[in-house]
Amino acid sequence: MTYLQLVNSVLRRLREDEVSSVSQNAYSKLVGELVNEAKQTIEQTWDWTALRTTKSINTAQGTYNYTATDSQNQMKILDIINDTSNTFMQRRGSSWMRNVYLNQDAPEGSPLYYTYKSVDSNGDNTFDIYPTPDGVYSLNFNVVQRTSNLSADTDKLTIPNHPVVLLATALGARERGETGGTSAVEQFGLADKAIADAVAFDAAQFPDETIWTAV
Repeated sequence: MTYLQLVNSVLRRLREDEVSSVSQNAYSKLVGELVNEAKQTIEQTWDWTALRTTKSINTAQGTYNYTATDSQNQMKILDIINDTSNTFMQRRGSSWMRNVYLNQDAPEGSPLYYTYKSVDSNGDNTFDIYPTPDGVYSLNFNVVQRTSNLSADTDKLTIPNHPVVLLATALGARERGETGGTSAVEQFGLADKAIADAVAFDAAQFPDETIWTAV
């Protein structure tokens, strides 16, 4: 669904007139904010299939700090493959990384480890790798990339739309005290069930991430 369709779906449930643009009036703008609030909440609930993507970064000799462009501090790394050396990279803590670079003589070689470092001036995640690359290596990131707020009427929602509509409706009902039929508490109950059902359906595609197996 588009941003405008989402807003109109919520407006209908709140027994309000539909609009031709999210910015048409003060109330439609408010509902637009509620839609984005619901979207952000639900995106953070689970590592949705629709949010999974890959990023590739090529290293440079002698450089161990890199930036995940356009990650906007909303990226979760699932795994990283050193595609050049055909190996999975392992995560290490920041203290471990600081120790090998500040207290030891760090060698150069094929990258084997990584850790989150910080966020740059553009809001993108930065990370360190070890050892320091001795050449060009292609690193393939398997990530969950949460999205920015919807803004244009034609912007499309990536995650399941039904839970977002129901949660935004519940937020709207709470804001004004009623919907004319269903209480805000009942609306939140419906939204919670819709979210749980959507997560269960999506999670079934990744049983290895939800079922613990003894090693």
